[in-house]
Formats: sequence, C-alpha cells, structure tokens
Amino acid sequence: MSKLEAIVEELKTLPPDRLDSAADYIHRLKTISHADRTAILKRTAGSLTPEEGEEFARIIEEGCERIDDRDW
Repeated sequence: MSKLEAIVEELKTLPPDRLDSAADYIHRLKTISHADRTAILKRTAGSLTPEEGEEFARIIEEGCERIDDRDW
C-alpha cells in the first residue's frame, strides 16, 4: 500500500468534524502564501549572471514581443 493509499484509508475512518479539519490542513499545505512567494522570489532574485540576464532579455525580445496579425 502506498503512502497516499494509507492516508486515504485513515481519512475514511475520521469523524466528519475531524475530516473537515484534515481537509483544511491539506488545503493550507497546498496553498502557497504571499510570504512564501516573496521568499521564493528573494532566493531566486539575482540568480542569473548579467550575461545570462541579457541573453534572456534578448530571447524574449526576439521571440515573444511580436504580434502576427495572421494568428489573430
């Protein structure tokens, strides 16, 4: 039995009020908070070298900032 299957089996035995609590907890685990997003951005900010940043910007300019009227 996988870990997920074992958890599901345990959830099946919970009374409704405890199941609601478990669902709330699982939802909180799944939802990333504003503070978590900010921390992720801070950890990755500046991770590219200036050269990599310039290359990334060039690729975006060349490949993403064009509108093909025939596609619309």
